[in-house]
Amino acid sequence: MNRSKKLINVGLFILFGIFAFVQLNDPDAWIWFAIYGFVAAICLYSSFKVIPKKVLIAVIIGLLAYSAFHFSLFVTYLQTDHKEEIFGKMVYEKPYLEGSREFLGLLIAALGVLYLLKQNKK
Repeated sequence: MNRSKKLINVGLFILFGIFAFVQLNDPDAWIWFAIYGFVAAICLYSSFKVIPKKVLIAVIIGLLAYSAFHFSLFVTYLQTDHKEEIFGKMVYEKPYLEGSREFLGLLIAALGVLYLLKQNKK
């Protein structure tokens, strides 16, 4: 693997590591820390070893399947007038905000793993 791919993988490791760290204040922190931590770990691991294609596909499917549970909340968010609220604090009266963040986070994680899959093909 060339140097630039390794640097991108390490960058993804750092990014998803930060994602995992900032989840620690969530009520359900353990699940999100595990998800982002796992994606971070496979990004780092892929800098040194090739991860089998089947494993990466399974991870992508798992992330997308879990994101499907949050899709209806994301649709509700898209129908609101105040889109900027997604960047604000958690509001318990508006569960679609947290659900939308979780949906988007899972999509970003899936895209990160998809990048690793595409990288393995080259």
